[in-house]
Amino acid sequence: MQGKILCEQANQIDLVDYLEKLGYIPKKIRNNDYWYLSPLREEKTPSFKVNRLKNVWYDHGLGKGGSLIDFGKTYYRCTVKELLKRLGNEQGIIVSFHPQKNTLAGEKKDLSNQSGKIVIVSTGEISHSTLRNYLHHRQIPLAIAKEFCQEIFFELYGKKHRAIGFQNPGGGYELRNHYFKGSSSPKEPRLINQNEEKELAVFEGFFSFLSFQTLQQSKEKSSIELPKLHTDSLVLNSLSFFQKSKELMEKYSSIHLFLDRDKMGQQCTQQALQWSNKYHDQSKYYQRFKDLNECLVKSISVELKQNYRRGMHL
Repeated sequence: MQGKILCEQANQIDLVDYLEKLGYIPKKIRNNDYWYLSPLREEKTPSFKVNRLKNVWYDHGLGKGGSLIDFGKTYYRCTVKELLKRLGNEQGIIVSFHPQKNTLAGEKKDLSNQSGKIVIVSTGEISHSTLRNYLHHRQIPLAIAKEFCQEIFFELYGKKHRAIGFQNPGGGYELRNHYFKGSSSPKEPRLINQNEEKELAVFEGFFSFLSFQTLQQSKEKSSIELPKLHTDSLVLNSLSFFQKSKELMEKYSSIHLFLDRDKMGQQCTQQALQWSNKYHDQSKYYQRFKDLNECLVKSISVELKQNYRRGMHL
């Protein structure tokens, strides 16, 4: 999604996932309640609660709460208009899994799948035009996407959707399309043994991994000076698996970290650099961008514009 988004769309963004992208991890989880140290003030005891089922927050210290828009206005100290523009410009923004509570008069409710659980209906080779366009938008060649991903048809809250699916060993999928980011259960990392290499590349999300593959396999010169590496790959699918993957990572002689350059990604990178000198921070190659895919997309966009200008002067 680019540009401004609507209030209704913004309030469907999953608060727990959005807080994680900002670098906030719950200190405790009780059923649908996620408790945090407040992002809005200093505190030592978590009193900021998100009810994931209702997708609302409440800060007990401030005595206020509300929707994602209410949080964003307070967190960024901005207007609704400014917040919607910010959300629309963020890459990888997530549309929540929360259904609309109200239905039109006389409309029958579809109760076949109202639990908020993603149900995989079918899988196949990536072919639908909207998904091919989505891959093009993110500068991932179709051949590379087909090698590691599938086209997934899934159901959520009684509605059918298509997405690019990246499967993990437990059978769960990370799911992405132009307007949706989510995952089916179970959620876990995926290790890709390409050549039983002695080195490992570690990625937070699978689009960073696909971007890495795109750059590694490209025969054309790129403005992104990524080193040519021969590695196995670990896609975490969530930074919550980073610490848990330490034993696996350290089976390799050298570990190359391609984590996001947000607060949480940088914290994990710095933590790993203190563990051992086997870890290497490769995010320096895309330090002006949020992640490797954003770097790929924006760099190619600049190159295309430059090539167009050169063509105009021939």
